[in-house]
Amino acid sequence: MDRTVKNAYPGAMARPRAFDEVQVLDTVREQFWDTGYAATSMEDLMRVTGLGKGSLYAAFGDKRQLFLRALRSYTEDIHHQLRRALTETPRAVDALRMLLEAPVGEGTGSGARRGCMLANSTSELGNADPDVLSHAHDTYERSTTLIADCVSRAQDQGDLPAHADPVSLARALLAAQQGIVYMSRTGMDTATLTATARSLAAQLLPTHSGS
Repeated sequence: MDRTVKNAYPGAMARPRAFDEVQVLDTVREQFWDTGYAATSMEDLMRVTGLGKGSLYAAFGDKRQLFLRALRSYTEDIHHQLRRALTETPRAVDALRMLLEAPVGEGTGSGARRGCMLANSTSELGNADPDVLSHAHDTYERSTTLIADCVSRAQDQGDLPAHADPVSLARALLAAQQGIVYMSRTGMDTATLTATARSLAAQLLPTHSGS
């Protein structure tokens, strides 16, 4: 029986939700990330969360709304991690190099090569769902801003040429990073991915002297 169904007696108070919404959303996000939107059914979501359809609808809305919440949760986590990585590394240029190499470790583990949930979702739904497309655009713009700020810091530290446009370089770095994510999904070996990431870093992040 659905644990969140209201008490049938008139005037009785509704029972509080007996589940952690954040934990449920994380579980749902993993399912959508693994199988995509179309291949995930409400039955799948009920199975992985252990909740009835009524509970999921009451807390999150229909499947599409639940997916959008999961996607936003994913991108918020990504931006939190990106902000920390770019601001807490003492030398900004080192943070930018790590940005390019990060997908190598994430994409070559023993688990499934899932890639980027946002990129996957945009490829699957971008032409059909304007909300997904708009969210992807906004997310990449936010990422570009964070990376551009790091580029400016690297310039201030004397590690990148001062004449480089931070926003243009940030877009190039983001495109390169997403390319490595995609390549990692093809089963490319770690050594090749690492060499590719370092080659891109050498071209996109030359030292101030150009050496």
